[in-house]
Amino acid sequence: MGYSFLDLAKEILEHENIPLSVEEMWEAAGRHGLLEKLSSSGKTPIRTLSARIYVDIKNNQDTIFEQVSKRPAKFFLKGQTAGLQEYEDRQERTGMKLKFAERDLHILLSSFVNSDEHFKCSTKTIYHEVSKREKSGKNKWLHPDLVGVHFPFESYTPNTLKLFDILKVNPYKLYSFEMKINVNLANLREYYFQAVSNSSWAHEGYLVALHITENPELMDEMRRLNNAFGIGVIRLDAEHFMQSEILFSAKEKESLDWDTINRLVDSNPDFKKFLEDLMEDIKVGKIKSKYDETYTEEEQMCQYTLKCGILS
Repeated sequence: MGYSFLDLAKEILEHENIPLSVEEMWEAAGRHGLLEKLSSSGKTPIRTLSARIYVDIKNNQDTIFEQVSKRPAKFFLKGQTAGLQEYEDRQERTGMKLKFAERDLHILLSSFVNSDEHFKCSTKTIYHEVSKREKSGKNKWLHPDLVGVHFPFESYTPNTLKLFDILKVNPYKLYSFEMKINVNLANLREYYFQAVSNSSWAHEGYLVALHITENPELMDEMRRLNNAFGIGVIRLDAEHFMQSEILFSAKEKESLDWDTINRLVDSNPDFKKFLEDLMEDIKVGKIKSKYDETYTEEEQMCQYTLKCGILS
């Protein structure tokens, strides 16, 4: 048998030892003089290489390839954990040098959860800097990055809401969100347990990130943590914010952690104002308080993400 496209992909991935797109594989193969080994390249060889890898992953149970990211699509060899970890560490270091800050992502999340049917919630950013100064470590992982509330005013008639009140049924829901830029195998547990710690007070808590590595091992670990601790995971889409994904749904808690709520109220004026606003809105039966800004049009969001450097 001649030297195939899959042979080329395998040799390049072994040599480079990091995930690569098909374009990067083809470029690397040219540098290493491997293109001449192909028995046939066709008119669109890069597309052929891509198709062969996708078909092998889909149809071959013993495939040696795995797709580790979608945007852009990158591939790696199964079992090469050392190279994958190096790649993820490099991505994390690169993320630290990005032009945008973590808080620049808040409007992405706020706009998504405000429109998404599961949440339909209004959010408020919690600024940790304005909290009371405590002894070192006392308030570590106490504050969520954003909090949210679902108001049922648009879902139910006033009479139904009055019936909820008479029957002591709570149609309101509180959310907690921990925001990150990158989540990978190296930082998952730290970030996840940070979300566990600062989301215990809410009905649902989520870890949210812009970049989450497409890695089966990472997804399995997220699934295990979600089953054990109930914090959900959201992946933001900076290009099409309404296509952001709830990778794992949070387990809803029936009761709130009042001790932590009391601590947050005492520690942080933003959280205190959030509770005052939502109580006032519940009292008047409409949303009149000021919450975080949101966008409803993708064009608006696209202009924002380009301006901030989230999209280049």
